[in-house]
Amino acid sequence: MSAQPSASSAGSAHYDVVVVGAGFAGMYMLHRLRGLGFSARVFEQGSGVGGTWYWNRYPGARCDVESMQYSYSFSDELQQEWNWSERYAPQPEILSYANHVADRFDLRRDIQFDTRVEGATFDERNNTWSVTTSDGKTVTARFVVLATGCLSNARKPDIRGLDRFKGKVYHTGHWPHEAVDFTGLRVGVIGTGSSGIQSVPMIAEQAKHVTVFQRTAQFSIPARNAQLTDEERNWFRANYPEIRRFAREQAKNGIYTDLPDRGALDDGDNERRSKYEARWQRGGLTFMTVYNNLALDVAANDTAADFVRGKIAEIVKDPATARLLQPNNHPIGSKRICIDTDYFATFNRPNVTLVDIKTNPIEEITESAVRTGGRDVELDALVLATGFDAMTGSVAKIDISGRGGQTLNRKWAEGPRTYLGLMSAGFPNLFVITGPGSPSVLSNMIVSIEQHVDWIGDCLSFMRDNGLEAMEAERDAEDKWVAHVNEVAASTLYPQADSWYMGANIPGKPRIFMPYIGGVGPYRQICNDVAARGYEGFAMTGAEEQRKVARS
Repeated sequence: MSAQPSASSAGSAHYDVVVVGAGFAGMYMLHRLRGLGFSARVFEQGSGVGGTWYWNRYPGARCDVESMQYSYSFSDELQQEWNWSERYAPQPEILSYANHVADRFDLRRDIQFDTRVEGATFDERNNTWSVTTSDGKTVTARFVVLATGCLSNARKPDIRGLDRFKGKVYHTGHWPHEAVDFTGLRVGVIGTGSSGIQSVPMIAEQAKHVTVFQRTAQFSIPARNAQLTDEERNWFRANYPEIRRFAREQAKNGIYTDLPDRGALDDGDNERRSKYEARWQRGGLTFMTVYNNLALDVAANDTAADFVRGKIAEIVKDPATARLLQPNNHPIGSKRICIDTDYFATFNRPNVTLVDIKTNPIEEITESAVRTGGRDVELDALVLATGFDAMTGSVAKIDISGRGGQTLNRKWAEGPRTYLGLMSAGFPNLFVITGPGSPSVLSNMIVSIEQHVDWIGDCLSFMRDNGLEAMEAERDAEDKWVAHVNEVAASTLYPQADSWYMGANIPGKPRIFMPYIGGVGPYRQICNDVAARGYEGFAMTGAEEQRKVARS
């Protein structure tokens, strides 16, 4: 394996590794592969880098992890030089950061943009992948790494009449690259997940009227976003070694914060409320780390949920609207908790109306209106904040065939099956970054991305050094891992929610809890131990003696 691509016998280009996607995972994977001396080609369907942050340009789009932590740690120079402007970076700034990284490390020369990977077929005789792309070309590679992202396959809802609506229709996951002006328009927003909660306040400032169509009320915590001061930035920079170590090894979600030492019921009512109030005023995801049993115990969870429901009642002036906005069908945190800026207060505006489509489902969309409960809501524009086919959707769009012609889509028809979230049995030399069965979306994504990229890079080096040609997950190891993932999830409150963690937002998708909830630190240790034992649970073809030596 070399750093330079070669030509295959059929005349097409051959690489050591093909990477699918040029988001944060694909960019770091490319950088790491180069440093290890592997030839690599990245295919990206967008016209630029950034992945999720390239596509999600809707008003108010922000990361829910603080900027100083939602950043690469592999280069100390990079983390020391980049100036984040706000506590929670807006989408344009995150995209600028991605472009800065691409430029700083000269990544673009190995990325082919505006190119979608259509299919990948494994050649069992030669232990190589044949990868076909949307430009009609085929390349071969020893390895394929799917850096396709967990939230990058926008879900268009199946609503009767949607295609005949005469006004403009926007999806938050495929927002236009030019500015959208809603001034003077009647706008309907369908969906109240994170993208809806972030965009509604911004749209309401422009539009003549906004009608929010809500099926499920969401728990949301104020972001308390603000400009970062030089003192705050410098504190992070000075403490990055400890912050990064803590995020990797101690934090369940890969975020540096205070660790709780007690459960919610260990404090009296006044003390508990005081702690919730302090976290509410601080803002952000750390609200859920006030106590150590909020994801485990219903009675403990109820104390946090009741607190937030009380806050909604305080903020929203109309009692009927407040009741509709109070979640009551899932434990707080069992769906990804949202972070907002003035979302609930927006419903106090005279130009904002909430429509409950759980009680009165959308019947159809006409040329000029959304029909619900037997009445038409006349609209000029529609915003679909209907989320993503999460975790597996972007992989499912690629026709992947492994051993014996088995397709990954057929194998995953009853739910995704992986070993460690990194590989799937029957598909040699095919890696997934932050795939189902890993902490992924339950964590600070960049922490999980860097861990997977480093693990894959070390693995490829191990194979090269030991003359090994192919590697795949053993079926028994995969079965045990899937059982472990389900067992850990079942010990928590997460499966009680119809969430995208469970695939519940996609009609017909199997209800399986897809991420690994055991925590970033324990998961990292499991992966390290597997590698230290000569990649236990993976079958490698090559000199068996060499593998035994490596294990000893």
